[in-house]
Amino acid sequence: MAERSFAKEVEDLKLGDGDLFRGEGILAITKALLQSGVAYVGGYQGSPISHLMDVLADANDILDDLGVVFQSSASEATAGAMLSASVMYPLRGAVAWKSTVGTNVASDALSNLASGGVTGGAMVIVGEDYGEGSSIMQERTHAFAMKSQMWLLDPRPDQACMVNLIEKGFELSEASNTPVMLQVRVRSCHMTGEFACKNNQRPKVSLREAMDNPKRDLGRIVLPPAAYEHEVEKIKVRMPTAIDFIRDHKLNEFFGPTGEEKTGKTGLIVVGGMYNSTIRALQFLGLCDAYGNSRVPIYVMNVAYPTIKSEVDAFCEGLDAVLMVEEGQPEYIEQSISTILARSKSPTEVHGKDYLPMGGDYTAAVLTEGIGRFLDDHEPAQLGNRAPVPDPVPILTNPAVERLSEVVPARPPGLCTGCPERPIFAAMKMLFEETGTHHVSADIGCHLFSILPPFNLGATTMGFGLGPASAAAFNVKGAKRSISIMGDGGFWHNGLTSGIGNAVFNKHDGVFVIVDNFYSSATGGQDILSSRAENKRRNTNNSIVDAVKGIGAKWVRQVDHTYDVTRMRDVLKEALTTEAEGPKIIVASSECMLNKQRRVKPQVAKAIKGGKRVVKEKFGVDEDVCTGDHACMRLSGCPSLSVKELDDPLRDDPVASIDDTCVACGNCGEVADAAVLCPSFFRAEVTHNPSAWDRFGARFSGSVIRFLQTRREKRAVSFEV
Repeated sequence: MAERSFAKEVEDLKLGDGDLFRGEGILAITKALLQSGVAYVGGYQGSPISHLMDVLADANDILDDLGVVFQSSASEATAGAMLSASVMYPLRGAVAWKSTVGTNVASDALSNLASGGVTGGAMVIVGEDYGEGSSIMQERTHAFAMKSQMWLLDPRPDQACMVNLIEKGFELSEASNTPVMLQVRVRSCHMTGEFACKNNQRPKVSLREAMDNPKRDLGRIVLPPAAYEHEVEKIKVRMPTAIDFIRDHKLNEFFGPTGEEKTGKTGLIVVGGMYNSTIRALQFLGLCDAYGNSRVPIYVMNVAYPTIKSEVDAFCEGLDAVLMVEEGQPEYIEQSISTILARSKSPTEVHGKDYLPMGGDYTAAVLTEGIGRFLDDHEPAQLGNRAPVPDPVPILTNPAVERLSEVVPARPPGLCTGCPERPIFAAMKMLFEETGTHHVSADIGCHLFSILPPFNLGATTMGFGLGPASAAAFNVKGAKRSISIMGDGGFWHNGLTSGIGNAVFNKHDGVFVIVDNFYSSATGGQDILSSRAENKRRNTNNSIVDAVKGIGAKWVRQVDHTYDVTRMRDVLKEALTTEAEGPKIIVASSECMLNKQRRVKPQVAKAIKGGKRVVKEKFGVDEDVCTGDHACMRLSGCPSLSVKELDDPLRDDPVASIDDTCVACGNCGEVADAAVLCPSFFRAEVTHNPSAWDRFGARFSGSVIRFLQTRREKRAVSFEV
């Protein structure tokens, strides 16, 4: 159950000649694939293109009608290997994932694919998750494209440009027998725009035709000495062919005064994805109007690799200096352009990272400052046209914002309200009070938030599904056992073999906790092999317990209700103290609360609207009983748990309070009970559309409570003032 449905939007994928498409970038990308006659599509979900996989899943019926095969791949390596269908056959295929982590996972398949080359067009759509809002390490796809000689497309964030580049990208791939990579940023994925549609195309060659007529070309199989011949072919044949295609089809673009219209001394070379932010910066500098008409010549590299020498030479002719706008490090394109101009003995100076930051997100504010300094040094006359508009840079150092940051506490990312993973780490933290701290290897996924307060657990994270593998060295008998965390998504991604299989084979003595919340939750709530829901297109309900036992694990425990903190703590303690040999595996299962709420809330709302009796639960804290020590928060950290000041002058400390976001998971009460904290937590029930019996019960209990309250007040000791 993905976090967002595109069932309505995918209807626009049926638009044809003469129609105007309006929508998000991910839908435009999907439409471009269909217009290109793609035969198969695969991939692995992940920010910033996780929703692209959701769009494709919701468009299954449309894909079926066109004869397009779609698979939600088990991993990026699976998706990368899927492109082998284009090696021997003229089949167009595309796969998608988050880069650079996804590209790293798929690197073996991609290296082989790029070495032997392809017959049909093969495209890898990578979501470049870069910048301050990124969820991964800061690396660039560009390096992989260069080392494997795969052409890297980085389209200007304009839907017509993106669609055209996808269509031309398949042609480029086929012309040069080389797979191409299409790099899109989060802004490109989710911006809205429009473009003129074309009719969707059925694959020119279907997968059925390829399967019924198998082909084999020994020259495209990566075996020595063919691998060396592939390297020579890349340099002597594929690269020149690709350069000719890119130049002849004008995939790169020129804006502003060009050719004889150039009267200035400076210019900007901009990688495609940075174009919109650059235009915004030029507007702040008074060098561009609201329609993107720039007074500074701009060379937009929609093809980030390879660099087209003839275009660079032509653009730089007559210019004293150019500034390369290239986000991230190292400055690959800046180095390439510097080399080209040096070999041409061009007098044009190349600048880039000397005016712009080496790392970090190139926002409009950052580019305004960098481009402004560049022009101030090399063509200050240009800045004489600066419009009287507010400079965006001071906003970042606004005194009011700084004062606010002193009052408002930092808000690090954390587990959602009601998350079933929270009690797992609460139990672990309580157990450590008894046994002492153990080494904990964390993993990619929601559970990674356990490294932050209030849990402060986890020492390393090495990759999706690699939590158990990252504890492989900690296998010394007699020492305190290590604990490894892994989610169900990571388990099926590669953790079953690289983690559990490796631990079984090496008789690892550690504890392995598999957090099973029924979905690949961190990537948007997509179904996986062990999802409990029925999926008409996928085979779900495959047991993780059966899988680990199937590869030889002997000590396996299933906890099917993680909110039972006492049970979780006892199982963890048993795993850390048992005399049993080999890995100790705990499968801790409860449904992701976000997905549960997405499913249940509409059902409850419909039932209430239909007049059905519905009982909703909510937890609270008795202010008279709460002592204000807040241990419940230190062991839970639920966002719905807060503090509340009392008007009672005899009580200085604020008491615990539960706000309206509570989903009645019961974790706070379970933690309080397991830790023997206090009895201040209570559960309340709100009955919608109550029956006559409910009303009678409420009146009766109310009268009893009022009687007891009245009697207590009469017996209370009072003092005359």
